[in-house]
Amino acid sequence: MRMTPSGIIALILILTTLLSGCVFNPELLPERDDANVTALTSVEIREYQGERLSSITDFRENSLEGPQYINQSAYLLEINGLVSHPLLLPYEKVITEYPPFQKKVTLFCVEGWEVTILWEGVRVKDLLNEAGVNPAANTVIFYAADGYSTSLPLDYIEDRDILLAYSMNGVTLPAERGFPFQLVAEDRWGYKWIKWVTRIEVSDDPSYRGYWEKRGFSQSGER
Repeated sequence: MRMTPSGIIALILILTTLLSGCVFNPELLPERDDANVTALTSVEIREYQGERLSSITDFRENSLEGPQYINQSAYLLEINGLVSHPLLLPYEKVITEYPPFQKKVTLFCVEGWEVTILWEGVRVKDLLNEAGVNPAANTVIFYAADGYSTSLPLDYIEDRDILLAYSMNGVTLPAERGFPFQLVAEDRWGYKWIKWVTRIEVSDDPSYRGYWEKRGFSQSGER
């Protein structure tokens, strides 16, 4: 059966209307349920200012007790010692109420490996300023969840804007890398880069020796 030109045009209009309704009619689209949308894992930054960065997986595991898995909701960062106002700071307060800073720093390990990472965190001196450092203080001692400790001079912490990092390459520190906080002790050997920091003590004892310092490692940790 042959169709007239007007019949062909009418058929085309009918088909166009039907197809248009199937494709563009919102009522015909499946309903979206945001509760079923899965968030993808954050992707780390691998280049910064034209320089290639190491990966967060390029570290070697050499901690005392293995990775520490700290409950974020129960965590409190303690700041005490020679301060006017000892502090107990929840994780969220540290990462939201203090100015954030970024710094690309290379960690050199005495075992012979190194990694260059874009660190983000808060300056230790900003935390200490809120606590109110006693004029007699000259040393800052850091303690970790696994019993590890180390110390650094107060003027080094302040003059070098040393960070207490909560992010590396744009990704929140995983437990293996020191969540919730790792010290970015630039220009010091890796054993000064304490992970899983739970307490910061302000002291007037420059002779304090941490875990590896008691075992013959350099007190200053300078490279």
